[in-house]
Amino acid sequence: MNFNEELQKMNRRRALKLSAGGLGYMALGNLFANDRQLPIDHGIRPKAKRVIYLFQSGGPSQMDLFEHKPMLNKFHGQDIFKFVKKEGKLTGFQKGKIQPIIKSQYSFKQHGECGSWVSELLPHMAKISDDVCTIRSVSTKPVNHDPAMTFMQTGHNLPGRPSMGSWLSYGLGSMNKNLPDFVVLVSKGDLGNMQPLNSRLWGNGFLPGKYQGVRMRSGKNPVLYLNDPSGKSLKDERAHLDLIKELNQEELKRSRNPEVDTRIAQYEMAFRLQSSIPDLSDLSNEPESTFKLYGEDARKPGTYAFNCLMARRLAERDVRYVQLYHSGWDHHFHLPKHLPKRCKEVDQASAALITDLKQRGLLDDTIVVWGGEFGRTAFSQDGKVKKSYGRDHHAMSFTKLVAGGGFKAGLNYGQTDEFCYSVAENEVTVHDLHATILNQLGIDHEQLTYLFQGRRFRLTDVHGHVVHDLLS
Repeated sequence: MNFNEELQKMNRRRALKLSAGGLGYMALGNLFANDRQLPIDHGIRPKAKRVIYLFQSGGPSQMDLFEHKPMLNKFHGQDIFKFVKKEGKLTGFQKGKIQPIIKSQYSFKQHGECGSWVSELLPHMAKISDDVCTIRSVSTKPVNHDPAMTFMQTGHNLPGRPSMGSWLSYGLGSMNKNLPDFVVLVSKGDLGNMQPLNSRLWGNGFLPGKYQGVRMRSGKNPVLYLNDPSGKSLKDERAHLDLIKELNQEELKRSRNPEVDTRIAQYEMAFRLQSSIPDLSDLSNEPESTFKLYGEDARKPGTYAFNCLMARRLAERDVRYVQLYHSGWDHHFHLPKHLPKRCKEVDQASAALITDLKQRGLLDDTIVVWGGEFGRTAFSQDGKVKKSYGRDHHAMSFTKLVAGGGFKAGLNYGQTDEFCYSVAENEVTVHDLHATILNQLGIDHEQLTYLFQGRRFRLTDVHGHVVHDLLS
């Protein structure tokens, strides 16, 4: 038998027959179809359809925003390790030094019927406390930015794994064929000490390329190269693409290479985006009340407020996963100078997005996540108590906010110790958080797998459990 000749004879029926050999071949059934992958049925009734992740890159200081700890005031300036036992990994800034406790400069109040503690830096988010599930006991493993962001987005600290948005695109398929399943929005501007955002954070890893995130730029052309070439009609372009598609389909039949299928899908998506992107980006139909809700910055492309408004518009159009990145939270020094600036940039728009989704009936089936890759220490970065103090990275305990999608509104879950150092009650790991989000989308995290190099991989690796106490 000549193998190349057999490949030339490959047709849909035979490909589907081959695909019965295991999950590793399931993608073959999709290679010859015009539609996107059908959702995988995991036997779990979904509560949510989509996710908006408001990622605060750098690590917000939880004891200055959400964790009211009177003991920090009482023992300000004293070595924290007189009161708590050293645990976990220490960074280079922490080894061999006295770590003086630094109290928060900001006042805290309890808000809403739930009584959530929120500092004065987030007045708008404080007002929606009853709509938010506050998880105070999140923990992670990496203590440096790049592996910690990679871990939070992909479930592993090493590069090469698919991001959560890619897993959802693969596992659930598309709800809108005219827009990508997975869209990324990045704030621009002077955001202080910014950590680099590598595209692998929204990459497809070992999944086929069509499941990667699409980054939308700020400005007049959110997606490059969508405009028709000069002098070419839409009809001519359609004919041109049909010819390219025909050639690619022949190559697909010959090679069975999933990336050829990706190329076909990308050409088709680009053609449809020519009409859907201008409609998405046109804010002229937004009433003045929208900009009063989100703030005037929502008129300025590239701002966090603008991106939050775009996230709502993408959710309305049933985009499966929207990822926002806002940098500048890495406050090793001069925290009192920089932290209020970051909070002012995100406070009103974050609260507005949740309020807007709720008013439009979208919050019930949309999960909104707010938080960074880790938290910050309750002690001073450089071992000194001074006005220009900062806080170092802290992986053992920090706060995440989750709203909508069947998460319990107004719940305060988990506790840290009196010094905000380690989890004292109801720890939630990164894999637990991922498993719980997948559950709300109707996915069993242990069944969403992909066979690669002889091993079945999943977002939660070999860890994680659904935290049912977080769910309504």
